[in-house]
Parts: sequence; structure tokens; C-alpha cells
Amino acid sequence: MSEENNTGARKKEYDTTTSVESEESEQGKRQRTTSLGQGNYGTSGEIPASPPKFISLEELMRAANGVTNMVLAHEIAVNKDFKLEKFEAPQNSLEKKVEDVVHRAFWDVLKTELSEDPPNYTQAMVLLGEIKNGLLELLLPQHTKIRQQISEVLDVELIKQQANAGTLDFQQYAQYVISVMGKLCAPVRDEKIASLTKTTDVVEVFKGILETIDLMKLDMANFTINVMRPQIVANSIQYEKKKFADFLKLDQDCLILTKKWLRNHLSAAEQYAEKSKKITAVINSAYLELLEWNETQEFPETAIMDKGRILDLKKEHEKLILIGAVLLLAFAQSGPDLCSIQDFKNKLKDDILTLLNADNQERHDLKVVLEEISEKLKHDIVKAVDQYDVGRNQINVGNLALKLGELTDKNHKIKCLLHQRIREFLLDTVTSQTAEPMKIPPGFSSLQQEVTQLAGNFLRLTSHNRAVYEEYYTKIIEESLP
Repeated sequence: MSEENNTGARKKEYDTTTSVESEESEQGKRQRTTSLGQGNYGTSGEIPASPPKFISLEELMRAANGVTNMVLAHEIAVNKDFKLEKFEAPQNSLEKKVEDVVHRAFWDVLKTELSEDPPNYTQAMVLLGEIKNGLLELLLPQHTKIRQQISEVLDVELIKQQANAGTLDFQQYAQYVISVMGKLCAPVRDEKIASLTKTTDVVEVFKGILETIDLMKLDMANFTINVMRPQIVANSIQYEKKKFADFLKLDQDCLILTKKWLRNHLSAAEQYAEKSKKITAVINSAYLELLEWNETQEFPETAIMDKGRILDLKKEHEKLILIGAVLLLAFAQSGPDLCSIQDFKNKLKDDILTLLNADNQERHDLKVVLEEISEKLKHDIVKAVDQYDVGRNQINVGNLALKLGELTDKNHKIKCLLHQRIREFLLDTVTSQTAEPMKIPPGFSSLQQEVTQLAGNFLRLTSHNRAVYEEYYTKIIEESLP
């Protein structure tokens, strides 16, 4: 297959969408700039300025070490949606203001120099060199032909000679660069490439080229992560164990919170005689505590990398208990005939999920949300009586609002019962040594999919954590047991 065909194939392989987010983007890339140079090309003794550029994956991995590398490997292994994203400083931050000033200064200098008569190409030469290096970084080892072509066409020494002779056509080089980018970019960048081909302002063209190359590097990095993910996952446990062992050599007493966390669950070992079962019981009990973690307390050191994911599971865990309680109370007011109709039960569940979405909970406290749910469920139940031709004397929605309002009590009997049942189910999940299907706990039959998803996500996190840290947990528990 020709190299052109290969690059065409790569174009589809790189279909990775990047987004600008702030929230957990712990591996964001920061922009770097250097001071601006002055004077005409060949006449200034100062080092020309570098245009704005962003850290590449290779630079990121080289700069990261120790625990940072372990966190990155862990994130790739446990988060199937993980991707590197462009770092954006907060809009009104000092960092953003300084960044904007420096970038604007670079492009202003370039525009001023190109407007001189004859044009001054000092900044332009730096820019072309950066663009050339950026394109070469996007190539795979087998792309020898296009690599050679880029090196020949963007020969900086030749371009300098053309500049000195007054024969340099800057726009021609821009169009060549854009054509190469069009062959290498992911489809998500096609629109930007098309826009660049129509831009006539030289400064705007090269500004757009540099920004797009940065995004293409990000696409390439995320493509590489996706390709390497199976190998990363396969080796992440051993890698994390090694890195954590290296970290312990520097700080032998770095597991203070982990020891406290595990020792709080030593009572779980009392019902077992075998030491191995005692240890397993303590670890499993400690894992379950994470789903009810007091967020004012610091996380155990060995679970800190999954803190965000665990707290998300905690919220989901709490929500399922609440939904289960609401459904049980609503079914009790609906009568046996309606409750035998799966579509009716699904309708109630979907409406509850909609009204319990995160946005609604942030706008209102639980009492208000439960009042909204009550009104909606009353409407659903009354409507279902006619829809399914069920006797109206079976329903009793008059006191539904009162009953649902009582669910604001943390010690509500139904919530406590459901909490115990789902706890036992999750304990069985992390304890089970087989892949046999597990029975959904009573009271959660209408939430089978949601409960199964919660258990699966919890099991994946705890299994990975156990594989990495079990030897440390075992030692701590053995030293702590009477």
C-alpha cells in the first residue's frame, strides 16, 4: 500500500474527539512561550522568539515520573473514556491574562515584521521551524516518504536564502503545510483545515496552522492511548505495584490513613477462624465503607486515585436506595393489578429518575424534589387506571405526598432496609469467587439494570485496587489482629 493510502487510513483511525473541560482534567497540558526576539533576520544577535506551543504526549510522559506516572497509568487502565485534553486556564485568572498578552505579542510582532518593506522574516523563520517540527512529530516511523518531503520542502536554510533574495512566497509554504495537515488530520479537524485553505491573511493562516497542529498532536496522543490501552491495562497492576513500592522507599510511613481505615473494620474478622478469611472480610468491609464515606475525612492513601469515581458511586448508591423506597411506596398505593404491569412500573421509575437528576437536586432540596415526584406519580397512577382499565378502588394516592416526604429522614425504615439489602448484595459481589449471576436484592427488581451497573463498577474498582495493594493490606491487618 502506498504511503498516501496509509495516511488516508490513519485519518480514519485518528477519529478522536477532544474537548475542553476543567473538572478532573488532572493531566491537562499547559501552554509554554518564550521571550520575543527583535531585528531583521540575519542581523540580530538575539535568539528569535518561539511561538506559543503546547506540551506533547512525549514531553508529558518524560516530565512525569514516580507517582505521577502511576496515576496516569491507573487512569488509562480503569477509565475506558480517559483522554488527554487541552488545558485552558480559567477565563479571568492571572495565568489566562498573562498567556493572552504573551500570545498576542508574538502575533503582533509577526504581523509588524511582515508588513515592513522589505518584509522582515525573523519571527516567520521561527514559526516555520516550529511548524516543520510539529508536522514531523505527527508522523509514524513508516512514513519515510512524507517525512523526507517535509524536510525538503520546509528546508529552513533554503527558505532563509529565498527571504534574503526577496523571492520568498510565504503563502505558498502555508498552502503546502495545510495540504500535509489535511492528509494527516482526523476527520474531526477537516472543517478547520477547509477554513484555513480559504483564509487569506498570512498571520491568521499561520496562527490557525499552529493551533490545529496542537490539536492534531492531541488526537495522535489519544489515538496512541486507545491503541496501547490493552497493553497498558494488562501491565498496569504490576506497574502500579512497582511505582508504589518505589514510593514507599522514600516514605515508609505513608499509609497512616490506610491503616486507620482498615483497623476500623477488624470486627468483620471475628466470625471467621481462618486467617485468610479474616483478612478478606476486613478488606471487603473496608471497601463497602467507601460507598458511605464521610467526605470531611481524608481518603485512604491507597484509594485516593479513585476518589472521584468512588464518590460518584456513593451518590449513585444513595440515589438507588431513595428510588427503591419511592417505588415501594408508590406501588403500595397503586394496587396489585397495576403493579403486575411492567410498562407501568417502568414509567414510574423513569419519571423518578428524571426528577432526581443532578440539576434538579442542585436547584432544590430533597423535600422539594420529593414533592415534585409525588405530584408526578399521582398523575401517572390515575392516568394508568384508565389506560389499563384497572379498578379505581385499588388505588390510594391521597397520602402519597406525606409518605414520600418522610423519606427525608435518614433513618426511615424502608431506606434502612434497602440499604442493608444492597450492602449485602455488594458484599456478595466483591466476595464471590465465581462468575455466576447474582440475584438482585428484594425491593430492587425494578432497578435491576441500575443495581447491576453499580455493582459492576464497584467490583472493577475494588478488584484493581486489591490486585495492587493487597499485600500491604494483609500486612497491616495481620499486625493489627489480636
